[in-house]
Amino acid sequence: MSSSDLFLEHHGAISHLVLNRPEKRNALTRAMWQAMPVLLAEAALREELRVLLVRGEGGAFAAGADIGEFEDVYATRESADAFSREVAEALDALAAFPMPVIARIDGPCIGAGCGIALSCDLRFCTPESKFGVTPAKLGLLYPLNDTRRLVDAVGQAMARDILFSARHLDGFEAEAIGLVAACQPTAEMDRLIEKRCSEIAARSAGSLKGLKYILNLVSNGTLSDTAETRALFRDAFDSGDFHEGYRAFLEKRAPDFSGGR
Repeated sequence: MSSSDLFLEHHGAISHLVLNRPEKRNALTRAMWQAMPVLLAEAALREELRVLLVRGEGGAFAAGADIGEFEDVYATRESADAFSREVAEALDALAAFPMPVIARIDGPCIGAGCGIALSCDLRFCTPESKFGVTPAKLGLLYPLNDTRRLVDAVGQAMARDILFSARHLDGFEAEAIGLVAACQPTAEMDRLIEKRCSEIAARSAGSLKGLKYILNLVSNGTLSDTAETRALFRDAFDSGDFHEGYRAFLEKRAPDFSGGR
């Protein structure tokens, strides 16, 4: 395992982005935020990649930003603005990652940790997980993009409850409100994640990439088809993956989409 606070692991079609400060419950440093877009760009270049799994070491996902750095990063308006841009760039890069992203959540997922989880496409957690979006405890606000991702996940009414109260939710409530796809004990959660990753890894890379792009357009407010989305839909019928997919359907066999992206 790497000694870096944030690193990539590659396992065939699945890559892991690992938060690795277990002694600090994976609280995020400025250096980690700065490194995230670089690592994501590196992962996106892997031809075989189909799924990115984001996880934390040591029984925690992420307990938030490293408050020990706040005195320096918020010392001036200029440094605060620069830090806010770095965090936004990291979260936006994760949300825009071209392939599906799954968050494996155990233990605390608070503040910035919840921001990371909300930038993933699917979230799975354990009953011991704790979720919280807590700017109201610190006299702060929540950026618009992060707020939109929270609303997309749980709806307006529950987003207001979570933000106004700054309360913590356990894994079962997170599942009940749609913040996570499923809440299971650790072993069952890991089996479910492995199954979902395997299912996604067997799908067409072109379909995954196109679907992710269109879903992000919807999340960003696009309400109807554009010339670009119509072209994406039409061009899919000319792809090698489509020809393999319908031949496999007719021949009653599993498709082989290993030909690349």
